[in-house]
Amino acid sequence: MADSTDKNKEDELAGTEQPFVAHLMELRDRLLYCVYGLAVAAALLAFWPGPAGLIDLIAMPIRAHMPEGAKLIAVGVFSPFFVPLKVLGMTAVLLALPWLMYQIWMFVAPGLYSHEKKFALPLILFGSLLAYAGIAFVQFFVLDKMFGFIQKFTPPSVNATPDISSYVEAILSLYIAFGCAFQVPIVVMLLVRFELVTIEKLRSFRGYFIVLSFVVAAVLTPPDVVSQLALAIPMCLLYEVGIIAARYFVKHSAAPAEEGADSPQS
Repeated sequence: MADSTDKNKEDELAGTEQPFVAHLMELRDRLLYCVYGLAVAAALLAFWPGPAGLIDLIAMPIRAHMPEGAKLIAVGVFSPFFVPLKVLGMTAVLLALPWLMYQIWMFVAPGLYSHEKKFALPLILFGSLLAYAGIAFVQFFVLDKMFGFIQKFTPPSVNATPDISSYVEAILSLYIAFGCAFQVPIVVMLLVRFELVTIEKLRSFRGYFIVLSFVVAAVLTPPDVVSQLALAIPMCLLYEVGIIAARYFVKHSAAPAEEGADSPQS
């Protein structure tokens, strides 16, 4: 009797379909909100600490390992102008990341079932926190250890004064690499949730993933052992976190029909 009732129950999304033009207008509005959020974040950062203050902040890890009084140099003619603006834009994106993710959520939420909404928003928030954690890990740990390791190989006859433009590009690539690599638990949880793999398969794949982590770290990081280990080891640990979280995630994000199938029938 309960089965026939479930079959006759209307789809909760019935009647919510919108024409294609309405979707485009909604997408336009969400993109505009994203631009507004980025503009506000950039304005706040321009007011404090300012482009120069941001440059000083990201330059702290390498200046700690340079000779006393030494500074980064600007080789390009326009580098003193464009590099601080680039750093300002990059930091504005990071500051506005929760707002940007919220706009993505608001765009896709009308097309999700209620049980999908329950886990979509927490995943977005969790993914943002993991991205912040990866970038903070680079800024406050990886760069200091990496530059300390590199400076040990600098000959006494060489004055290591890096160019600010190449320095910003290098750390930006590390920010992106670690921010993406720290999303491993999200990927693992989604793979299990959509039944692409099982938790048992993930456990049996553990050894291969360790090798894969070191390969990815070798490709995405500079050719020094410190940054490679600093990326590969957290990826392995986060893989284990994803396996543990996947069991809880699948249990609490199942559709009503799936929950009914799992429960004993009377």
